[in-house]
Amino acid sequence: MQAWSEEVLGKIVDKYQRSAALAADQGIIPYQGAQGRWIGAPWDGNSWWTGGFWPGLMWQLYGASGLPVFKQEALRVEELLVAELSRFELLNHDVGFMYLLSCGAHYRHDGDEEAKRNTLHAANLLAGRFNPVGYISAWNQNRPGWAIIDCMMNLSLLYWASEQTGDPRFDNIARIHADTTLREFVRPDGSCNHIVIFDPLTGEALDAPAGQGCAKGSSWSRGQAWALYGFAISYRYTGAARYLEAALRIARYFISRIRPDGLTDSDFRQPAGEERIDNIAAACASCGLLELAGMIEDKTESEAFRAAALRMLEAMTALCADFESVMPGILTKCTASYNDDGAGRHVNIMYGDYFFVEAMLRLAGREARLWFSDKRTGEEA
Repeated sequence: MQAWSEEVLGKIVDKYQRSAALAADQGIIPYQGAQGRWIGAPWDGNSWWTGGFWPGLMWQLYGASGLPVFKQEALRVEELLVAELSRFELLNHDVGFMYLLSCGAHYRHDGDEEAKRNTLHAANLLAGRFNPVGYISAWNQNRPGWAIIDCMMNLSLLYWASEQTGDPRFDNIARIHADTTLREFVRPDGSCNHIVIFDPLTGEALDAPAGQGCAKGSSWSRGQAWALYGFAISYRYTGAARYLEAALRIARYFISRIRPDGLTDSDFRQPAGEERIDNIAAACASCGLLELAGMIEDKTESEAFRAAALRMLEAMTALCADFESVMPGILTKCTASYNDDGAGRHVNIMYGDYFFVEAMLRLAGREARLWFSDKRTGEEA
């Protein structure tokens, strides 16, 4: 397993040296790979929520290879993202993705104090979205009652901020939101809602629309992956058993829905026979499964989680990884949303590459743990 992952990483590093140089030449933050070029964000320019995955990927590859091209590219894009902090009206709940993987990774690698301040700035923006009735508000389109499963991954920024500052309010906000998510998003079978709409005055859950899934009550696979990895991260930071139990329930559900070919449907409840795959979900879930495998005592289940992650990664590598063409990305058959029948279906989307690389680094035993501080597990609470 380690030898195979090292071989795949070698191919990734070889291709991404060219791809990083191409992004610098284009002067953009890559979002999607096309023939011979990168495509930037579809909306909101450099404030688009996926912007941090590119410097995060560069820091991961720099940590793995030591090649200066990756660090240089990470710092180039970090400067663009920092400029967006002054235009906070375009930023949303995804500042964890944007700044923990860029400025936070810079601080982790180099101890740069300005990078640390910018990461803490982002944490304060995320904390400012907290509604005291129990959740962090998503998006910006006058939807004060909307919360989404994606935010479970962004809680890392708040846990990190509490550890860096000694201020428990960030940790408290993260736990309250995680508890609300556990209560209102996670179903008994381990599947999850993408969106829950709350009464912003009382905190009462009012509705759970389809979001990026195929229908109301469906099971959007990337939402399951956000929840799986997000609850594992919350357990890693807090030591709270309820978060581990949630992550395990979601993980078991996810594994039971992997396709016979090892790939992952865009929605686990999509119509039978419909070919809609999302490798972003599989790559992110692989990271979450490998995280869980390293923290549970049940050796049988730990090995089952590792085996499931390896199965998905092997399938993605064999069936969907492009190491040679002029398309600058690697992972194909990524799908932004179940109902996307255009440019966001079965294409390369850069944050799929991020999670694919993180998972490979995990298998090789040498990834940078960008979601975490150096502290590994908190106290039971």
